[in-house]
Amino acid sequence: MSEIVYLNGSLVPREDARISVMDYGFLYGYGLFETMRAYGGKVFRLDRHLERLASSAETLGIAIDKSVLSGAVMDTIKANGLSEARIRLTVSIGEGGTVPDPSSCGQPTVLVVAGEYRPLPDEVYEKGYRAIISSVRRNSQSPVSAMKSLSYLESMLGRQEARVAGVDEAICPNGEGMLAEASTSNVFLVGDGALKTPSVSSGILPGVTREAVLELAGKLGITTIEDDITLNELIQADEAFLTNSVMEIMPLTEVDGKPIGSGVPGQVTRKLMGAYKELVSREVG
Repeated sequence: MSEIVYLNGSLVPREDARISVMDYGFLYGYGLFETMRAYGGKVFRLDRHLERLASSAETLGIAIDKSVLSGAVMDTIKANGLSEARIRLTVSIGEGGTVPDPSSCGQPTVLVVAGEYRPLPDEVYEKGYRAIISSVRRNSQSPVSAMKSLSYLESMLGRQEARVAGVDEAICPNGEGMLAEASTSNVFLVGDGALKTPSVSSGILPGVTREAVLELAGKLGITTIEDDITLNELIQADEAFLTNSVMEIMPLTEVDGKPIGSGVPGQVTRKLMGAYKELVSREVG
């Protein structure tokens, strides 16, 4: 059966979907996206994804309707008969004039694609991810750092560096040389008896999974700190992990060839991994 996508109010076969060559999302990366995961046909924290999208869209001057987008996401999942799924919602400011001018754009372009998601094997989580420190820097002074922007080149360059190095992820510092985030995930570390993660002002995307982990840590009595963090603190941490909406919580066991802590997933990481799965089960049934 042909994959069905949602495009501007219609469900169509993917091969029939067409977007204007003058769309500013394509020409200038002027737009946003959200990547989400569905469990049993229900998207975990869809409302939080849409709230983050709406906040960034307002800054960019893109008019969206969260209820319409929510319906588009669910309709796409159902149209493809999916249960466990990875979903991408893309919104651009739409088709515009030849001379760069956002005010020339009319209706936003809305695209939803969804495909079956098969979780990574348990062995991957038991081993954990290996990472390098990337040459790519996040700009903590730019408002774009806090958006899931279609201008995703920095993250793609980081992923390419990781691939060339034969590891799983690239850790991106910010312009001040402090820890920011990984190419496609947020970073947490455990040290000095606390769970630490870079603050939003460090130039990171405020991840939905990151938010959930901070909530869970509070309920579990784990002290949390959001602040500037040095790269050396990460290297010398007792344990560390990465988060995003698709892979959930992934232990980080090596950076630049050096083990984090004992080089295996730590106790706090495992506790939060279990708590996160319980949270998903409660919220999506």
